[in-house]
Amino acid sequence: RNASAETRKNQQSKSTMTLLTILARTGVPASRAQLLRPTVATPLVSQMIASKQQQSQQQQQQQQSSALFNNNTNFQSIQIRSITKRKKRLLVKKAGKAALAEKGIFPPKPPKYMDKQSPVVNALSREDRNAEAKRADQVASLELKERMAVAAANKSNKETDDNDEPSIILRYHMEGLQMSDRVRKLFDLTNGNQSEVVKAQKQRGMELFQRREGDTGSSAVQVIALTTKIQQMQTHMRTHKKDKSSKRGLDAMFVRRRKLLDYMERKEFDSYRRVVKTLGLVR
Repeated sequence: RNASAETRKNQQSKSTMTLLTILARTGVPASRAQLLRPTVATPLVSQMIASKQQQSQQQQQQQQSSALFNNNTNFQSIQIRSITKRKKRLLVKKAGKAALAEKGIFPPKPPKYMDKQSPVVNALSREDRNAEAKRADQVASLELKERMAVAAANKSNKETDDNDEPSIILRYHMEGLQMSDRVRKLFDLTNGNQSEVVKAQKQRGMELFQRREGDTGSSAVQVIALTTKIQQMQTHMRTHKKDKSSKRGLDAMFVRRRKLLDYMERKEFDSYRRVVKTLGLVR
């Protein structure tokens, strides 16, 4: 009996000590004598539980507020990083335009500027546009045929001799010279190599599209010259399929021709139409 009584006292003292430490942490004043009374211990325990719940609620609120703050700071940092130098320049330009607009100063518009708010007047239907495109193609083909006839007439006038015999294309620019038939056959283009034939074809095409005699710099003439080079390179690539350096040069010529055609489509649409229809390019 004495041993059991002592163990009960030890357990009671341990429980009171734990209650005292918890109450001291929570800030509730209590003494050991108060805890030993059963009438006093129960309200103290309920007060301790309530204070614990209040502390846990405060901790949860602090965690939520810190999480929101971290999210806001991350969002702000992302927003700041997303503003590039180009965007800054555009914003400064826009602010300058707005300041000038407030003063009544507006920058000049391009020659073919059309306001977005302006209504579309006299819009053509698809059938009308197709018919207009066909008429333009017919005009371009007639003009090209006239140029070909004029070029052929000029060559025949230069190359025919006194007997008005039909002329042929000669190598090494020997046209217009008087020579015997045997010598003329030696200088015939059919006896030339592939590079001479390609060069003659290139010269013929450039003469059809040149604006004046000796024109080698206009966009249409450059496209014709590039197309002849591309065709020659394509025939080379059919035989030598593993020639990677030539393939790289061919791709570069394709890109250059595409840029020239884009420029012609913006600036010289009539000549662009003629060139595309004549060469049979698909765009």
